[in-house]
Amino acid sequence: MPNNDSAVKGNLNRLATGSIGRLLWDYSVPTVVGLLVMSLYNVVDRIFIGRGVGPEAISGLAITFPVMNLTTALGVLVGAGATARVSIFLGRKDMKSASLVLGNALILLIINATIYISIFGIFIDPILRAFGASDVTLPYARDFILWLLPGLLMTNLAFGFNNIMRASGYPMRAMATMILGALINLALAPLFIFTFGLGIKGAAIASDIAMTCSMIFVMAHFVRRDVTLRFTRGIYRLRWHVVIGIVSIGAAPALVNAASCFINVIINNSLSHYGGDLSIGAAGIFSTYTSLIIMIIIGTCQGMQAIIGYNYGAGNLDRLKRTYWLAVIVTTAICAVGSAFGLCFPSLIAKAFTSDSYLIEVTARCLSLSLLAFSVVGFQVVSTTFFQSIGSVGKSIFLSLTRQVIFLIPLLFILPGKLGLDGVWLSFPGSDLLATIVTAVLIYFEFRRIDREARLRSY
Repeated sequence: MPNNDSAVKGNLNRLATGSIGRLLWDYSVPTVVGLLVMSLYNVVDRIFIGRGVGPEAISGLAITFPVMNLTTALGVLVGAGATARVSIFLGRKDMKSASLVLGNALILLIINATIYISIFGIFIDPILRAFGASDVTLPYARDFILWLLPGLLMTNLAFGFNNIMRASGYPMRAMATMILGALINLALAPLFIFTFGLGIKGAAIASDIAMTCSMIFVMAHFVRRDVTLRFTRGIYRLRWHVVIGIVSIGAAPALVNAASCFINVIINNSLSHYGGDLSIGAAGIFSTYTSLIIMIIIGTCQGMQAIIGYNYGAGNLDRLKRTYWLAVIVTTAICAVGSAFGLCFPSLIAKAFTSDSYLIEVTARCLSLSLLAFSVVGFQVVSTTFFQSIGSVGKSIFLSLTRQVIFLIPLLFILPGKLGLDGVWLSFPGSDLLATIVTAVLIYFEFRRIDREARLRSY
């Protein structure tokens, strides 16, 4: 098995001495591209569904978001944890342990998918009702999720092992995997929705096929003999120490995804009460638009994480701070541009998804209010990743939950009672601002601690 020590040392030396701007670019761009491609699955589905089926179908699709968030959380629990463990073992050159993680992750993902596909398949109607479905939107939500469920196993396998592929030294191949799936979905969605007349279930079938192709491409990588890590005999029997190692690391990002499921349920029920079915569709368009921007932010943060983590461990605290502030500037600029476009052209964004005049009106109002403080989100997300990068997992989880749980949930119960539907929309900028204040306080004290540590090291 090839082991290019000089190349590894060269990469580490770049992290310690290379241009921070160039490093951030080189480490972030492949991840940003991959994440944006992942988002295209949802964007393509929602545009074609809105145009080809109708506004109620978009609302029905939005009802399924908590289901997809929950299945994503279960996939992330294994995928993110396995990726981190593989990285650690490869760094130690412990190929046996890395291979055990690979095999155990495969079995865990299959077991997880079998359980949640069975539960959702049997109890789908009461689950969707609990998530805010009405008599109008339930048939659309049911059609979409029942046809999508089998493909969710392929989704978790594709995304989970795509991350392991990237961690084991193949970032460009990992990016190509996601691009392949997106292009297939882009080609098949209009064919199934319009040409074959399958409506919303056609979008689900197109996604299933696209994700199956991505999954096959990923799995084919791990059976090749010339790769760093591959499937071999004897790695598939579950070993508790391996399982616990995977799950303990994957628990934090899985918790955030599970919280998103809970939040979506509250939002959908609040929107149904104060605005009706089409307001749920408007929230779905808002979520789709902001998710594209957030994916750029997360990709930048993942690139930043490698630089900050290495330099923190090496004691290069000045480079750590410069990397953090550069990432804050870049992500804040991206969020500001996205926010400005949404505030200036809300109807234009809505028209990309639907031709229904009322849904366009409701969506425009949603964007005009919900994006008022969106420009500060980059700072909050970068800071959350910063704490994770230096090993402060507790602070990282806390900051992840402030925006989506600790502040948003109370605001969703308080503001709509006073302001009606506008109160739901205003809950989002309210939680953004409050989370940013808390984040700024934590960052201030953390940098004071880092400065003290730097002074002590200089003595």
